[in-house]
Amino acid sequence: MIAQTIQLALAPVFVLVAIGTIIATLTQRLGRVVDRSRELQALHAKTEGAEHDMVVREIRQLDRRIDLISSALRVLVQSALAIGVTVVLLFAEEFAHIGLNPIAAGTFILAIGLLMWALVLFLRETREATEALRIPESYLEKERKL
Repeated sequence: MIAQTIQLALAPVFVLVAIGTIIATLTQRLGRVVDRSRELQALHAKTEGAEHDMVVREIRQLDRRIDLISSALRVLVQSALAIGVTVVLLFAEEFAHIGLNPIAAGTFILAIGLLMWALVLFLRETREATEALRIPESYLEKERKL
């Protein structure tokens, strides 16, 4: 019986590995965004006019990205905790025989729902990053034939 429980617990554990990978990716992105925001904060007092406006716009975009990444990380950790509870419930059911499988199923569904929400936040952050990286039309010189 314990072998079956271990096999049953493998699916949630694989999801936990995937969550860990996404957390690592988001943490890396957050580090880059924070580094860039620090550079811009140093420029903030040294700029004026149009250049200052560009700095402020980018700082605002970075602030939104930091918020999205932080939210996604928080939701991913909640998802990982729900996976952990699922595994504990599966083993508790095996040893105590007290009908915890429906609760374990519920915590697993909750974990997947949280994972999906975190991925939506990640998608929003990547969209925000893409919009911030758009090259201004003036640099493209579309009127010139090259």
